[in-house]
Amino acid sequence: MTLGLPVNGFDFARVIDRRGGDSLKWNKYAGRDVLPLWVADMDFAAPPAIVAAIEKRVAQGCFGYAVPSPALYDAVLGHLWSAYGWRVEADWLVWLPGLVCGLNVACRSIEGDVLTATPVYPPFLSAPRLSGRRLASAALCQSDGRWGWDFAALEAALTPSSRLLLLCHPHNPVGRAWEREELEAIAAFCQRHGLLVCSDEIHCGLILDEDRQHLPLAMLDADLADRSITLMAPSKTYNIPGLGAAFAVIPDAALRRRFVAAARGIVPDVNVLGLAATEAAYRDCEDWRSALLQALRSNRDRVEAALAGMPGLAVSHTEATYLAWIDARGLGVADPAAFFEAAGVGLSSGVDFGLPGWVRLNFGCPQTTLDAALERMRLA
Repeated sequence: MTLGLPVNGFDFARVIDRRGGDSLKWNKYAGRDVLPLWVADMDFAAPPAIVAAIEKRVAQGCFGYAVPSPALYDAVLGHLWSAYGWRVEADWLVWLPGLVCGLNVACRSIEGDVLTATPVYPPFLSAPRLSGRRLASAALCQSDGRWGWDFAALEAALTPSSRLLLLCHPHNPVGRAWEREELEAIAAFCQRHGLLVCSDEIHCGLILDEDRQHLPLAMLDADLADRSITLMAPSKTYNIPGLGAAFAVIPDAALRRRFVAAARGIVPDVNVLGLAATEAAYRDCEDWRSALLQALRSNRDRVEAALAGMPGLAVSHTEATYLAWIDARGLGVADPAAFFEAAGVGLSSGVDFGLPGWVRLNFGCPQTTLDAALERMRLA
């Protein structure tokens, strides 16, 4: 992709000035010359079809209590079928105002301990504690720079009270798009130990490797589907996290009732603009998503090429997401995130993901912003 030219008519080179407004991402460094490449929030404008849907909904002028419409169900179920061949029933869906609350509700839905693998998205580590559940974790392993599962470590981390596995699929932060054989091994592990599994699939629309296709975990077999909670949302793929719309797919009626009961009185409904945006995202934005993937692949390649020339840093190939997971232990500094922040680049600290010495870089931004950040990192 040539810098500055639209991709299939969509402009991913335009720099939107988010300083001084309501942006969590940019306000973290208000008054400082720091480029924020931390929280998973892209600096691209949302798809025009979503903007138009929100404008149409706002023009109605009435913002009372809302429920998901038949058209919204059609859009979501149609997307799951066309994208993955996954035939989902409407009553399997439980609407949520965000994926993080879904992780917390999943933990509250079980009586027992929770298991996960690290490094991992920080709410995986906090949700069990906030839900009054004990968390056990096992480390993912690396082989030739590629992250994978250590099932011996998972077995060792199990407790007699383990009831739920939290899975990140695709994985944040290591950027893996798990292959069928890996998912089958996870499924066998859960079935062997009688575990339910909550699969966070929020990045499923962001598979960057062109020869890969996302496979929802619950599609592997009927037994696993009946013990699964799949969490999805349009927020990351279509850059609308501030609109607060997500859903859980729970095929088993008894598990779904437990999930709904755990959320009752705590979890609010999805807001009206989130519902409108979700319908438009899954119905009208596939051309925009395809163009976005081209832009992200270009950025991914720029990051990997740039970091290859920076002593003390190493990055594994990012198969999915717009997040690069960087090994900064070779720098010999106590806090790599603070080191780069002092150089004018705001990254996420590996400490938050359970792995000190690493940092996460968000390359979901215009190339000019990314190149400026990478140059600051090189000079540091």
